[in-house]
Amino acid sequence: MFIVISEQWNLDGRYSLLAAVGFCGSLTTMSSFALDSSNLFDNHHYGTLAINLVANVGLSIGALVGGRSLMSTIVNG
Repeated sequence: MFIVISEQWNLDGRYSLLAAVGFCGSLTTMSSFALDSSNLFDNHHYGTLAINLVANVGLSIGALVGGRSLMSTIVNG
């Protein structure tokens, strides 16, 4: 899909690779998270499910805030 679109729009091949890796990587991460959470729910492991949800979402937001702060410090000197 990304190769066809990049050829039709005359995009540099590096950008289509970047988009493909980023897009597919995010899909596999989210599907793994959803599957793990669903399995925990189905097996009535509600405590572990709650920890899984809070840890995944919390760590993701923490990484985002930390990354933005670090890049802001680097860019603004």
